[in-house]
Amino acid sequence: MIVCVAEKPSVGQYIAKVLGANQRRDGYFEGNGYQVTWTFGHLCGLLDPQDYNEQWKSWNLSSLPMIPTRFGIKLDEDKGVQKQFNIIKALIAQADEVINCGDAGQEGELIQRWVYQKAGCKCPVKRLWVSSLTEEAIAEGFRQLKDQSQYQHLYEAGLMRAIGDWLLGMNATRAYTTRYSKGVGRDRQVLSIGRVQTPTLALIVKRQAEIEHFVPRTYYELKTLYRDTLFSAQLPVEEGEYAINTLEEGQKLMLEASASPFVITSVEKKKGVENAPKLFDLTSLQVECNKKFAYSADQTLKLIQSLYEKRITTYPRVDTTYLSDDLYPKIPATLRGIREQYPQVEPLLVLKADGKKGPESLPKSKKVFDNKKVTDHHAIIPTGQRPIGLSADEQKVFNLVALRFIAAFYPECEVSNTTVLGKAGELDFKVTGREVLKPGWRVVFDEKDLKDTADTKDSNEEESTKSLPSFVKGESGSHEPQLKEKTTTPPKYYTEATLLRAMETAGKTVEDEDLRDAMKENGIGRPSTRAAIIEKLFQRKYIVKERKTIKATPVGIELINTIISPLLKSAELTGLWEKKLREIERGEYTAQQFLDELKQMTTDVVRELKLNKAGLICPVCRRGTIIRGRTRYGCSRWQLGCTYAEPFEV
Repeated sequence: MIVCVAEKPSVGQYIAKVLGANQRRDGYFEGNGYQVTWTFGHLCGLLDPQDYNEQWKSWNLSSLPMIPTRFGIKLDEDKGVQKQFNIIKALIAQADEVINCGDAGQEGELIQRWVYQKAGCKCPVKRLWVSSLTEEAIAEGFRQLKDQSQYQHLYEAGLMRAIGDWLLGMNATRAYTTRYSKGVGRDRQVLSIGRVQTPTLALIVKRQAEIEHFVPRTYYELKTLYRDTLFSAQLPVEEGEYAINTLEEGQKLMLEASASPFVITSVEKKKGVENAPKLFDLTSLQVECNKKFAYSADQTLKLIQSLYEKRITTYPRVDTTYLSDDLYPKIPATLRGIREQYPQVEPLLVLKADGKKGPESLPKSKKVFDNKKVTDHHAIIPTGQRPIGLSADEQKVFNLVALRFIAAFYPECEVSNTTVLGKAGELDFKVTGREVLKPGWRVVFDEKDLKDTADTKDSNEEESTKSLPSFVKGESGSHEPQLKEKTTTPPKYYTEATLLRAMETAGKTVEDEDLRDAMKENGIGRPSTRAAIIEKLFQRKYIVKERKTIKATPVGIELINTIISPLLKSAELTGLWEKKLREIERGEYTAQQFLDELKQMTTDVVRELKLNKAGLICPVCRRGTIIRGRTRYGCSRWQLGCTYAEPFEV
């Protein structure tokens, strides 16, 4: 008998139907030589501290760090979980072969492996790997089963992630709670610290501090109106300054411009193209849903997960915006499946009137198909199943996915970019504009959907997208110089959309899509976990939402200010950790190397807190420990010795 273990009951039901296992049993389906059962969520997890050492049951600083010699797993105590596990265990005990049909990702692999380990699985295990739950995809997946050993690195990456979260979370939370939390016993507030959670909170607290301590500054912009077109003065700017910093300076320049007619010195037109928006990965979908519909990241994840389980869209927990080459022949069938709801598809299917049939009539762009940028799964796209019976929210999310997919196969948008230069006396002026020559993919969307949201649009960008009158080099005429007073504005509070982007790029502001893609490997958290991290911060009352903006609470601010370890708060360091986990997944870094680093990091975090309690941490560099009585060494002019310091003359 072959036992298939799915990720949840609904998926098990789909698989059973494809395999012909139609007899319903208690906790599984049976038939045609198969038994199809399922897990639901994390049936197993890592042992609690007291399971390794009874002394670790109580929270005290002296017992830290807690670093087990060997990590173990335990079954969840929920009665429903234990009943289902016993069913799985009994089936595996009689199985000739087990097929892992779990969620096709790092976490799904870990969940399944732990269940097999706890069940004492001794028979061969194969892996089903699919990107959608349609009958065709499942059947094709069963024809291409692989041995479990080919996913060993994926399992090791998931295991190291879990162990890392346990080591740093358990030790740092206990260390800071016992050292700084107010109250005693059950009244003591737990200062929850996590590998991804705390750097994310630190991003929010840092941004809030920048806003609260922001000092506005006045500066001026010189523009001139010529033929109903506003030209901007091109003035030299020193680093950290503005072109016009005082009113007197601005008025002087305005008078200088007024004294001469305006002359067009150059008119340059360049044809260019705009590519369609990239297909969605999970983060970009969450960002778009937050901007358009104010959905939380968690809400969007639940909606796209529901669409996946209804077999309407492909696997959602992905971090790529590309498709693999093998999907290209399937695109026409997918488009035909959704064309009733989207009339844009009809002209697309006959896009090239060259008499050709099949996928060759559709463009195949490297901007869409790139095997090098697809690992376990491709971008989120429709499966081709008719989208019927969807809730209003599911329909909104599906529309976003479907329209991006359709637009990807339309022609590029052809534009003409115009740059016009002018002079007034010795002052140079410039204006840019753009004209859409052939809309191409833009016809797929409503005009309002093409506009950026107000909180991301720059006024200069707005001006650069306007069409311009026809100017001729050498023409001249009267103009109206204008001096505009401007005030610098603080950075904006995070929304869930901008926070997700910040997590994706380890706190760096990156608007360019290609550069953002390149930085994803160093982001904090994974696409599948970021929503849960944000939700956890809300639940623990470290952050609150005011309309769409996210603000840190006094509790969250106090926690970040309390933490002395840069490691716990650094988005970049956590991003490097994520990079190493991905390298483990690819077999480029060993799990043992990573585990050794984890243990050292944990030891350093606890050591730093203990030394700080004793007043031994160097108050300048916060890295070294003080050697009392020495006067020739220190980080600056401290009359103390620091183990990290260079010698200096007192």
